Amino acid sequence: MESDTERIALGLRQKDVAVLEKLVEQYQYRLVRYLVSLLGRRDGVDDLVQDIWLRVLERGESYNGLSRFEPWLFRVARNLALDAMRKRPMFSLDSNEEDVVRSSPASSEPSPYTLAARTQDAERLAHTLETLEPLFREALMLRFQEDLSLQEISVIVGAPVSTVASRIYRGLAMLRPQFEGEPA
Repeated sequence: MESDTERIALGLRQKDVAVLEKLVEQYQYRLVRYLVSLLGRRDGVDDLVQDIWLRVLERGESYNGLSRFEPWLFRVARNLALDAMRKRPMFSLDSNEEDVVRSSPASSEPSPYTLAARTQDAERLAHTLETLEPLFREALMLRFQEDLSLQEISVIVGAPVSTVASRIYRGLAMLRPQFEGEPA
């Protein structure tokens, strides 16, 4: 019996458009959310997401199906986002700060991040996350928003598991004073 990861790998090797459409439907929202968090802005994310799906279709044969698809996809997304950051300025005069993600999640179950966002501290959490250095923010978002394991995050960011754990620990330590009423 073939697993989901094996079906995805086979579909990508065969450049099966139906498999790609299903992946887009399942992961589009998460990719947008991750990229907005990583880049710290919404403008340009839609174009970047299209580039990511094209890269998935072009180079899908490199996904072997032995591990979960998410780390492979987020690694592709991260690499393309970093390339885009090197090529583009960090801000645009055309950007609209009120531009928000208007998609709905593929899963009907709320993520841990969504559950936290429903609390009274949601706005303060979002603001505080924006103030973190990108390395810490990315690690926290991948762990708690995307619910990825330390090993999967390690693959995505290209750092040892101990470094990922340290980034998460330090990021949480930086957030904690904001919620305890102490200065950072």
